[in-house]
Amino acid sequence: MKSPTEGKVEDCLLNKVDLRCRRISQAVEEVQKVIHHLTTEISHQDFRFQAVLYSDTYNENIKVLAPSQFLITVPVKGLSGYKEASKQHWRYYSLQGARLSCPLREPEDLQQWLEVEQFMKSLWQWHEADVTIEGDIVPAKVLQVFRKLVENAITNCHLSGKVSMLADRTAVWVAMETSTGQVELELAPTVEIPTAWSKKARWPRCLKRWPSPERVEYIKSFGFHLLACSNYYWQLSFFRAEKVLLELLDEDGGCRRKCFRVMRQLKEEVWCPGRRPVITSHHLQTVLFWTCEKYPHFKDWQVFSKAFLRLARKLHKCVSQHLLKHYFVRKSNLLRGASSSELDAVAQKLTAFLRNPQISLA
Repeated sequence: MKSPTEGKVEDCLLNKVDLRCRRISQAVEEVQKVIHHLTTEISHQDFRFQAVLYSDTYNENIKVLAPSQFLITVPVKGLSGYKEASKQHWRYYSLQGARLSCPLREPEDLQQWLEVEQFMKSLWQWHEADVTIEGDIVPAKVLQVFRKLVENAITNCHLSGKVSMLADRTAVWVAMETSTGQVELELAPTVEIPTAWSKKARWPRCLKRWPSPERVEYIKSFGFHLLACSNYYWQLSFFRAEKVLLELLDEDGGCRRKCFRVMRQLKEEVWCPGRRPVITSHHLQTVLFWTCEKYPHFKDWQVFSKAFLRLARKLHKCVSQHLLKHYFVRKSNLLRGASSSELDAVAQKLTAFLRNPQISLA
């Protein structure tokens, strides 16, 4: 039996990780060229949407959730000076503007309403009826406008043979052919809030030793984002803060990021493969953050085999219980709404791995 500590196994895994990185980098390079082309055309047609800039290095607007599943955040402009809503009130409107007899339910923990008046400065176009109802900027209406713009941009940019719309989804999804295979992209109009930290993110918890108070303030300074990907509610995202937290993990020389990369490789190859996996890289990253908080010391991350199995056990627990708390918004379960049967299948594979933690070299 070979354990994850054996040099041959570890070297083989890291070679696979490197191969994955090169393959993903190639796909990202092709995707960002097309996305830059499309969003430049979109911004010419509607000033409210910004072009996603091309980058020779890291592109913060492209998130790889799985090898064939990307999230593209498309910044909106004309909204600045964000402040939290001063008071709450019931909403009685439908997406068609009709008056409802009962109010809409309140947003969940990782969601919120968004009113035009929450911005100190806003272009008059954001007050128009094509994106607002009763003073709210409504994601479904923004997506309706944006979807039409994407459709037109695909035609105008002569990309119909390479990019196609995916139907029957609330959010805007496209399929794109790359040299490494087809990838599916969610294009999410995104409001950047760089000057504030969401009051829903009650982080960190008291008496936690990781990260340090200085790091906490630095991470919070990156603010948050609001994504249009559902009907009534804007989705909170903290990808800048998460990226910084991930980058700072191994300042003490530990093996946290190495454990994460190997876990991601096994997830994609063995535990949860497929084009639309129920567990994404963001889930794994969240598992890593919770484990780092529980085990904050360098000594806990010196030995790869022990640290990796600790991380795998945490993932197994979350998947088995169908419960993974968002790292910044703890009341939100990232596995809520996920397929129970798919989660149970992943849990079974993890159970088998943890009983006999050997890794195939085939």
